[in-house]
Order: sequence, then C-alpha cells, then structure tokens
Amino acid sequence: MGYAEKRGDYYRGRYKIAPGRYGTVKNEHGETIRFTKKRDAENAANEAEADIRNGRQTTSKNSDMRFGEYVNKWYSVQDLAASTMQNYRRHIEEHILPTFENEVIREISPMDVNEWEKAERSAGYAESSIKTWRRTLHLILADAYDQGLADANPAARRRGRGKRAGRSGKRGPEKIVTTMLGALLIAERAALLSGRDDEFVAVITKAFTGMRWGELVGLEAEHVKEGEIRVQWQLYELDTGELHRCPPKDDSYRTIDTPKWHSELLIEHLAHRTAGPCSCHGLDYVFTGHRPSNTSVRTVGAKLVDVARLAAVSTGTVSNVLNRPETVPGRTRLAVEEAIAELGYVRGGAPAQLAAHWRRNGFATWLFQPAATGWYPAKAPHPARPVPIIGNPWPGVPVRGRNAACRADAAWLPVAKGLTPHGLRHTHKTLMVELGVPRPLQDERMGHLDGTVQGRYSHVTQTMRDQLMADLTEVWERALEARRALRPGSPVVALDKLLRAA
Repeated sequence: MGYAEKRGDYYRGRYKIAPGRYGTVKNEHGETIRFTKKRDAENAANEAEADIRNGRQTTSKNSDMRFGEYVNKWYSVQDLAASTMQNYRRHIEEHILPTFENEVIREISPMDVNEWEKAERSAGYAESSIKTWRRTLHLILADAYDQGLADANPAARRRGRGKRAGRSGKRGPEKIVTTMLGALLIAERAALLSGRDDEFVAVITKAFTGMRWGELVGLEAEHVKEGEIRVQWQLYELDTGELHRCPPKDDSYRTIDTPKWHSELLIEHLAHRTAGPCSCHGLDYVFTGHRPSNTSVRTVGAKLVDVARLAAVSTGTVSNVLNRPETVPGRTRLAVEEAIAELGYVRGGAPAQLAAHWRRNGFATWLFQPAATGWYPAKAPHPARPVPIIGNPWPGVPVRGRNAACRADAAWLPVAKGLTPHGLRHTHKTLMVELGVPRPLQDERMGHLDGTVQGRYSHVTQTMRDQLMADLTEVWERALEARRALRPGSPVVALDKLLRAA
C-alpha cells in the first residue's frame, strides 16, 4: 500500500517496488511530483503501486539518458562546499567518466561496476581511493534511481559477496609521531631552510595546538590573543590553485588555550612581521608564503589554473589533456581545448605571483620533509638527495646555489622518518593522552565532536585547562633544555632568544 511522505512544505507519494525497495511518484519527465495534500499523494502512490503489481510500470521520458549527460545536470543541483565539489569532480572526471560517460544509465549493471572497480585495482590505485570513488558512483546512481532513470542502483553492494579478509588487509601505514624535542628540532631546521622565523613559529604552533593545516594557514592575526587562539576560518587549497576561505572542517569553531610562553612567541612574531594584508583575501594572516612560485613572476599570459577555471575542471584534468589526451573523455577534452584557445594559454609560460600563503605540497616537500628526514625528496629530473649544510654553527646552515653539495661539509641526520605536517596533529593528540588530559578537553582542542552519552554529560572545567597549560609549559621547558644541552645558541633568531633567556 502506498503512502504520503512529508517533505518540508509538500508531500510526495511513495510506493513499494519490491521487498525493501520503494519508489517515488514522478511525472513523465522523471521529476518528483510535489503534492500539497496528503490524500492526493497517497492516492497517486496507490495507483503507482497497482501499476507495479499489474506489470504496467511507467518508463521515464529520460530512461535512455547517458551517464555523462546526467552527471552534468547532477553537478548543477548540488549545494556543497567548494572543497567537496572539487573532490567529486576529480573522482568523476579522472576515474568514473572514462568508463561510464557514454553508457545508458539504465543499462549499467552490477557486473559493469565490479569490472570497473577491478580495473582500477589492477592499475595500482590504493584500496581506500577505490572505495571513495565507488561511493561517489553509488551516490550519483542512487540519485538517478530516485529520478526513475534506473530500476536499481548497480553500485550497491550485496552483503556477503566478494573477498573476505581480516583486519590486516585493511590496515593502512601507521601514522608517524614525534616528541616535543623532535618537533623543536624540525621547527629549527625548517626555519633554516626558509631563512626566516615564520616556519619555526608555525611548526611549534602546530605541534602544541594540533591545528589542522588549513586552520594554521588561515589563521588571521586578529584571532591570536593573549592566552588563546581562535579557530574561525581555514584556507582550503583547490585544484585550481585558489585558496578558498571557508569555515573549519565540520564547523569545528573553537578557542585553543595557549601557555604564556606560546602566546609570547606568537605575539613577538606578529610584532616583527613585514607583510601586510594578502592580495587574495585582503586579510592579515599570521603566516605567509616564503618565495615566488617557479620564477615565472616575470612572465605574462594565462596560467594553467585559468584554463581549469574556465573549463570548470581540475588542474589535473588540464594536465592530462596536455600530456595524455587519450585518457580524458571527449567532451571534457573539448572544453579544455576551447579554454586553451580562448585564453591563448602557452605551455611553460604560466605566470605566478609572490606566494601570499604556503602551499601544502610545497611546504611539505621543500621545508618540512627535508627538516624531518635530512633529505630532499625525489623530484624529476633530480633524485632524492641529502640536504647539504655547513656544519658550524650547529645544527648547520643549508647550502644553496650551484655546486652546493661540493661546498657543504655535512648533512642532517633524520629526526623522524615518515613524519608529515599532519603527523604533528597526531603528535599533539598523543601528547595529551600521555599527559592524562580528560577526553572532553582533548576533543575541544582537536575540534572533534563526541556524540556519546559520556560526551554529553562530561564538561571542561577551568581546573582542567590550567593543568594542561602547566603540563604543556613543563614539556616545552624540558624540550628547550634538551636543545640547549646540544648547543646554547641557534642561527634561528626566535629560537636563539629562547635558548639564551635562561
């Protein structure tokens, strides 16, 4: 028996198709009919269910719609964050459309989906990535099913099917963490690599607050107060190269308490900055980028990101059109080629501006990873290589320029192999566990939400905050004393002041 389902200010008719499966009353164009009266929705649902029982199921006018055509319409009705839409576009354009773009949605079978998934796995992609892409495909086909364009969702998994494996087959690599002394040494090296104090202050801030990368890059000067940091915004880096200013992940607005020494470090840093408001947002940020992108600042013309914006695709898709056009669906390739022609884009002549902010990949590759491991990573045409340094004064000053390796007399030993900037967030969480910080305060600092009954009835007190500030101060002083024992001074100005202030 059909029924009416309340949806905001209207009703929709729902009827049984098969055991556990229900359909929605739609018009001849496959659009859900919105009824103002509950009885009208029930009557329409009963009629539709009677048609199903009598074998008279109506077919949508668009029952032969192809997947690529539907995806273009699907994009236009989504109301999601820019970062989420970016990820959907990347998954769809690079991994789903090449297989399903020209397929009629109603003719896509579970076997087709399984063969696609098997091909992605054979291509060497990570299992976690393949699961993400399948979820995206499942979401699109579920919407198509709701609109009457398919009789079922072929991407839905049946229970009990496929390989069975233990937990070991699903485990990812263990996240690397470090000690606070390790974070201090990495911060010092990162500052030596950049030639300024910004990276030292930033790495220390990340290790002692657990802030997310986007929250750190998007930290505005007005949100740094004595004894606290307010997390109000983040800068999310889109594939187009734009740094999108948006609320923190999951709306995790919060105030992070900072010990006196940390507040003084941040306030001192703000007092000696020379950069003003950034050109992209017109806002004053605590941390800024440290060099131009590429050296193309002296050139003029359209950039790769301009082509991506005009064609409404990712920069990765534009790169594929330029380097591997056969892997890009025809319609997408044509849109990119038209954008290239319209903008007059010349390969290799893209301009850039002085970096107003760090880029996640550039920071990790050329500052953080060399500081943590002592090695520059492999980047074509150069292989991985040790960071060349002049060993005196300790911990050594990186040598730059031509023939740097021959002019160097030492190299750095690793501090924490495999550590990433995000690993400092794990490090802070681990430190709080070691210190016995109550779970509610841990979740507050990390921006997590505990939806359990215990979380509902547990609260943060001032006593908890004061104890954590005292503990973090003690941890910092121990790390600083251990660093002072290695050498009482540092080439990094901010750290040298701290070491000599004993």
